[in-house]
Amino acid sequence: MDQILFYPQPGDFKHLKSNILFKDLDILHLIGRSQTLFEDDVLQFQEALRDLVGQSSFLVIGGAGSIGQAVTKEIFKRNPAKLHVVDISENNLVELVRDIRSSMGYISGDFKTFALDIQSEEFKAMFQHEGPYDYVLNLSALKHVRSEKDPYTLMRMVQVNILNTLSSLQMAAEFGTRKYFCVSTDKAANPVNMMGASKRIMELFLMRESRHINLSMARFANVAFSDGSLLHGFNQRIQKHQPIVAPNDVRRYFVTPAESGELCLMSCLLGENRDIFFPKLSEHLHLITFAEIAEKYLFQRGYKPYLCSDEEEARSMMQNWTDQKAWPCLFTQSDTTGEKDFEEFYTDQEEIDLFRFKNLGIVKSRLNYQDQLLDSFLEEVQGMKASLEWTRADLIQAFKKLLPDFDHLEKGKYLDAKM
Repeated sequence: MDQILFYPQPGDFKHLKSNILFKDLDILHLIGRSQTLFEDDVLQFQEALRDLVGQSSFLVIGGAGSIGQAVTKEIFKRNPAKLHVVDISENNLVELVRDIRSSMGYISGDFKTFALDIQSEEFKAMFQHEGPYDYVLNLSALKHVRSEKDPYTLMRMVQVNILNTLSSLQMAAEFGTRKYFCVSTDKAANPVNMMGASKRIMELFLMRESRHINLSMARFANVAFSDGSLLHGFNQRIQKHQPIVAPNDVRRYFVTPAESGELCLMSCLLGENRDIFFPKLSEHLHLITFAEIAEKYLFQRGYKPYLCSDEEEARSMMQNWTDQKAWPCLFTQSDTTGEKDFEEFYTDQEEIDLFRFKNLGIVKSRLNYQDQLLDSFLEEVQGMKASLEWTRADLIQAFKKLLPDFDHLEKGKYLDAKM
């Protein structure tokens, strides 16, 4: 049930230069595009990418998530000398290996996976004994705005997005890693939610650490059909025979999973120290609402949307639904905490390079940070954790000390309170 039923006809997308999988064409169609974004840039630098990967060793942290799997595949297909993948999800690692073996087979280099938490002593031992690594790529993150709904999950967001990143980067520097790469988010530019602000703070800490190790980052658009995303939820709703729900006033940029892997690899291997890569996406050409994607998604599956007025109607209609040509849907306006009205990849204060690549931009500015404020933030957060006492308000206040312009949008309602 999870396979999207859209099949390009002979001649469709004939302008594409590489052998794109039909699955990726499905997603392109859904997000309103007819061509891949980074193909020309990948082709231009394909020899450099292949040569760098072929002679290097890689550690991918969070490599069994949606972006992590895409990055791992981009590295694997270029035959690295060593590729190790770490993730807390044992099941997702198993599927990653099965997927790679079934599609690409084997490499001459060393390919291993480890089901480890990067906070653990086991991870530190693995890093020490299985390394060194030329490149460490950190794809682990708490990425959902809904994770700020309670103080405990919010603190875990701080741990994963900031503290774990800092500790793994310092470990990489200690063991002589050539380059550290980390995923940020478009929501780190002028953040309005704690997830985006946590990534902005992460960027500040990485800028400070760039004095000791070369690093680069990427600010992402939404990755279409990534695990846990609303679009991935469409698959789950169909499979479980439940109504499709989506906001009709939230417009977002999207990249495909394969494009997310390309973006990370190019930032890691081709970016200069402190570069932050982002996709060049046009507001006119590439912004699309979730409701529009939901309609396209249903049409691909042979349905048309049947619009319901509220959750109760949507649930009750679905329970007795017999129409084979329509599917109950609820499209509403967004009214939850932390939803940004628009997306942006950089701020007015940041220096931007739009010329090195065709469809990739680079934030070149060096974020200003104050050592004392960063140290005070770490001390305050560690004090909260040690005491087992903190509130959401405590963490929001700690964030605002580092980010004075942080405009947290609090509406008193969270996504978990909606269908």
